[in-house]
Amino acid sequence: MLAQFVGGAAGVLVSTVFLRRWISHPAVNYAVTVPGAAGTAAAFAAELVISFFVMTVILFASNSNSFPALTGVLAGILIATYISLEAPLSGMSMNPARTLASALSSGVWSAWWIYFIAPPLGMLAAAELYRQLRGVNAVACAKLHHQNHKRCIFRCGFRQSARPTSEQERV
Repeated sequence: MLAQFVGGAAGVLVSTVFLRRWISHPAVNYAVTVPGAAGTAAAFAAELVISFFVMTVILFASNSNSFPALTGVLAGILIATYISLEAPLSGMSMNPARTLASALSSGVWSAWWIYFIAPPLGMLAAAELYRQLRGVNAVACAKLHHQNHKRCIFRCGFRQSARPTSEQERV
């Protein structure tokens, strides 16, 4: 978590050094995340909803036997959709580190609390939904790609859940 905050801030600062004319331009304004014309309540709701859906898709895809390799693609499609459709409501953050990085350089702190509260709440709600629907032990592994011969560094339940039963082996 700390690495995300430091990396985000460093990225914006380096961009400022090399691209100051463009990144500080009022049309870009350091890609600061601020609520859109619909206001803070709409921004909060939008951040909560998009965070909930992206985490839900990640949990269900990454822990399935059929789709774990597509988790990144599915998440990427959602993020691209959110940038296009949701950004006018909240600025499209979903990540407190991303919001802080832009705010540090721009000095714009308008409703920054939204981006520190709504995304974690949305993701926690998605995790709770997943836990309620699939059970406490349903998360097989944090590694997204098991369809290779590389060792998994986690105490992984994926290979065990993906192994065919003795009846499936005979077919």
